[in-house]
Amino acid sequence: MERTVPSTISEEIELYLRTYYSLLRSSAEVQIRTLEEAHMGMNSLLHPGARNHSPDMSAFIYCLLRLPQEILDVDLVILGQSNSVFARAGWRDVESWQEVSAPARRRRCFYNGRETLACFIASRTDIDDIIPMLTAYQIEWNKIHFLLQNLPESFPWDNAKDDVALMKELAEILHLSGNDIEYLATIWGVKFNHNIKRMAGEQRRLRVRLLSGSLNEYGRANRIWWENIERTYPELEKRPVYFISSNSHSIVNLISGYALQHKDELISFIKEPENESLMHEWEQIQADKVPSSQENFLYYTLKKFQKSSVWRISEEDQKAYEKDCGIVHIPCEHSFNVHAQIIDLSKVRLDCLDPRLGKRQSQLAHSDALILNIDYPLGLSAYNILVRIAENVGEILGIYIMGKAASLNGVIGDILVPNVVHDEQSKNTYLFHNSFSATGIAPFLIYGTVLDNQKSVTVRGTFLQNAEYMEVFYREGYTDIEMEAGPYLSAVYELYRPKRHPVDEIINLYGLPFDLGIIHYASDTPMSKGRNLGAGSLSYFGVDSTYAASLAILQRILDKEDQRLQSRPRL
Repeated sequence: MERTVPSTISEEIELYLRTYYSLLRSSAEVQIRTLEEAHMGMNSLLHPGARNHSPDMSAFIYCLLRLPQEILDVDLVILGQSNSVFARAGWRDVESWQEVSAPARRRRCFYNGRETLACFIASRTDIDDIIPMLTAYQIEWNKIHFLLQNLPESFPWDNAKDDVALMKELAEILHLSGNDIEYLATIWGVKFNHNIKRMAGEQRRLRVRLLSGSLNEYGRANRIWWENIERTYPELEKRPVYFISSNSHSIVNLISGYALQHKDELISFIKEPENESLMHEWEQIQADKVPSSQENFLYYTLKKFQKSSVWRISEEDQKAYEKDCGIVHIPCEHSFNVHAQIIDLSKVRLDCLDPRLGKRQSQLAHSDALILNIDYPLGLSAYNILVRIAENVGEILGIYIMGKAASLNGVIGDILVPNVVHDEQSKNTYLFHNSFSATGIAPFLIYGTVLDNQKSVTVRGTFLQNAEYMEVFYREGYTDIEMEAGPYLSAVYELYRPKRHPVDEIINLYGLPFDLGIIHYASDTPMSKGRNLGAGSLSYFGVDSTYAASLAILQRILDKEDQRLQSRPRL
């Protein structure tokens, strides 16, 4: 069959990949500066101003949001798959260090309080994510450093953030808009003055070391992750499972109704002066002045509520409530950061379900099925995780994937439903029946549009795309750019066929013995070359598409399980 996609990624990106993988094979530390030229040469869509004299603030902020804030104090980043890998290299018990995190990237990282950051990685996709990010961060930091040398020595750093004239002077020196410098000030908050002064005083000279790149170590980390789940919930081995890859909150919120049950406390919370914007939004919803969902708003507010030191609901209270609804949370231990929730469908309280799922006269109390929901993993670790799960659970009844994507034809907040996926990891093109369609999702979506029958391409990393490469895909009708669908479909192939997935083939996955659905929500529009959510994170309006996708998945599972229970032979 004639191929309709490029057979290789662009030469510039391929050169960059070869460069850092060859350097990382060294047992010595690698200087990030040795990667800067190859990084700039690939003309990344996410870092279009890499060669410019002026800072590319979108790229810099993208990195700041996906690296722990301690990166400002770090000189060395070490990458390993498990505690034992770090220990063998002389970094004993890194999990006793300070655990740190990034606002917009889930990765287990530990900081030794001085100059070293240890990051747990789950697959080579983590390398393809971390290395370009560190390189872009260093390039942009050093641009800002050199431009700040043009300020007078008497510049009053300690007063910069709260002085309009000083902020304007900083923006002019750095060739930035006022919005850019304000955005940076918002991210850094009270540390802005200290951090910007520090950027003026020192260059960045980051080093990185990969402790082990072997496939065996990734497999061992995957086994550690699964054994933790199996110990917590051994019934998984015997019972049928609906697998969901989504996030740690939306499915749980829709099933438990915890936020809806605590509506009064949440409304009291948003009446506080510091939550004025939330209160205004709630008033607009109540008065029907904006199209919105009260349920989505309460779910969003619950997340803010839980982070408030004054208004925080007891974690134990929430877990006890959710356990009563059949929900068990399993945090990760000693390996990569992919949390899991197990939901016993026989214990789901129908009266607590999100009302958009409708009133159900269900036989769920007689169900033996479980939902296994995980925080969606990054790239190739999706393949490793699904293969491990399939080997160890009783039976797979359905596989449902929800995640972020960049859209080449939609806008932020749209939902994309593919039935063709080209995977840059395996070079395979997968054709499959997607159990979701526009008609099943659109009733739950308020702000965006559902685009079904799309073609998706799974890329190796967010930085590893350039305009020329994306335009080739766009001409061939590929409009959905993401990182997990391809690896998941490679695992699906192995659940269906008696051999390992092939490479560089067109693969027909129609006729699977289980349900399969993939939904992406657009968080970026890279071809627009404008500011997008790549430099930020999903706001309250981003919750709309997240919950529309989650509602469609949960409705599908409940309907499928009702059908399964009704078809059981009566004794």
